[in-house]
Amino acid sequence: MPEPEPMSIAVESGTRSVGDDEIVLSVDDVVKHFPVHGRAGRGGAVVRALDGVSFELRKGETLGIVGESGCGKSTLARTIVGLERPTSGAVRFRGRDLHAAGGKEWSELRSRVQIVLQDPMASLNPRRTLKQTLLQPFQIHSGVVPRAKRLERVKELVELVGLNPDHLERYPFQFSGGQRQRIGIARALALEPEVIVCDEPVSALDVSIQAQVVNLLQRLQRELGLAYVFIAHDLSVVRHISDRIGVMYLGRVAELGDRADVYARPEHPYTSALLSAVPIPDPELRGTGSRRLLAGDPPSPVNPPSGCRFRTRCWKAQDVCASEEPQLERKDGEGPQLVACHFPLSA
Repeated sequence: MPEPEPMSIAVESGTRSVGDDEIVLSVDDVVKHFPVHGRAGRGGAVVRALDGVSFELRKGETLGIVGESGCGKSTLARTIVGLERPTSGAVRFRGRDLHAAGGKEWSELRSRVQIVLQDPMASLNPRRTLKQTLLQPFQIHSGVVPRAKRLERVKELVELVGLNPDHLERYPFQFSGGQRQRIGIARALALEPEVIVCDEPVSALDVSIQAQVVNLLQRLQRELGLAYVFIAHDLSVVRHISDRIGVMYLGRVAELGDRADVYARPEHPYTSALLSAVPIPDPELRGTGSRRLLAGDPPSPVNPPSGCRFRTRCWKAQDVCASEEPQLERKDGEGPQLVACHFPLSA
């Protein structure tokens, strides 16, 4: 089934139009450990999915999160929106601790931070029509929209994301992959959130449809003043949509800074290796850059290395890297981005 409206395939670069530095979301030293079941679990072993993640998100900003599979990106997404409770640390929306709230406060905070999931087919109930899917948020949060106006609001949401209101009685299997992801975005917008966590929202889509969905997210951000945490493994997409970039490795943030600084002058060796793996579309330029191949596989999050977690694959590692864990900070107090490395590339 074709997409309902023609959209530019080119991804629009640059998204932020922010008049202040108002912080809407803060993640403060969040730790999330999962117990290991079976024999190892009897000794108290845990999977260290997140091990002290901190950052702030400003109004109207897009923070991109990148890293290898298993680095904790999706666990971070689920923890931010309240689907997982952190082992320690706090997620705060406008200064209010999301996980410490209860009752009406929990319902209010939960409605302000929403999520768009990776697989649009798996995230939709196959037995619910488009209308039923978009009415559900208003049934759960009954005070947001009066009952008499809910169907009108559903039609507004459908049009907002570029779908046809005449298709309200269709089921998920009757939509294309791109249309299903638009439904997921409409559902996330239903309660008028300020923050949306996008957990790899385009990785299951064709390349041309990816561009359409990214353009849609950028348009909605401009029109509604949304702030995004955009999680993905495609570094090119993250570069286009993000204002700042956070690079994760084995449950921790290795580098955090403005998009231009991180991509042009990476400080962490892991960031440099990631960027060197990005394909170059121009055939004449291929092979002109230096490719940094990392040795070995990422260590197990059940038993991460001491000190710096990247040291077992790092070409700059020294003895101090095994004994002292580097902190996420500006080197010499004046670097453009934060980096957790004893020997950053600019040193």
